[in-house]
Amino acid sequence: MELHPAVMMELTMQRIATALVLALAAAMPARAEDAIVTYKSLAPDTAFDLARAAMNKCRKDGYQVAIVVLDRFGIPLATLRDRFAPAMAIDTANGKAWTAVTFTRNSGDFAKAVKDGSLSAGLANLPKVTPLAGGLLIQGGGATLGAVGVAGAPGGDKDEACAKAGLEAVQDKLDF
Repeated sequence: MELHPAVMMELTMQRIATALVLALAAAMPARAEDAIVTYKSLAPDTAFDLARAAMNKCRKDGYQVAIVVLDRFGIPLATLRDRFAPAMAIDTANGKAWTAVTFTRNSGDFAKAVKDGSLSAGLANLPKVTPLAGGLLIQGGGATLGAVGVAGAPGGDKDEACAKAGLEAVQDKLDF
């Protein structure tokens, strides 16, 4: 049985229309994916737990410090200052964490890179940058989640040891 040419033409047009609809439907999710950004974020409770663990380590070692935990955008999630930590310790801890999250490297590594010339010395003079050890990146699940900064111990290496203790205390929550 042969179909009339008009019927054949209509079937061809329907096939073309169906193919176009399917092609558009397949392209839609790609455009939607470009329009929406998803990212991993550090929970405030985890930030607080990290800060608390860092403070406990510093207290155990006999240091009065301030701890600041920033999210991936450099916004504070948790800030703690021990009773006798210097007033400027909060700003210094924030600067160390901000340096780490902004340059995606620990603040001590940033300071070394500026000192050895592999990073421009001008970067160290930018607002908020604090090129001292004690600011560590917070990473988990293959993403940078934020940074922690500690200040007030007698030396950046001691600040960094407290920050590491805080990270270790919550690492199981970060590896998701």
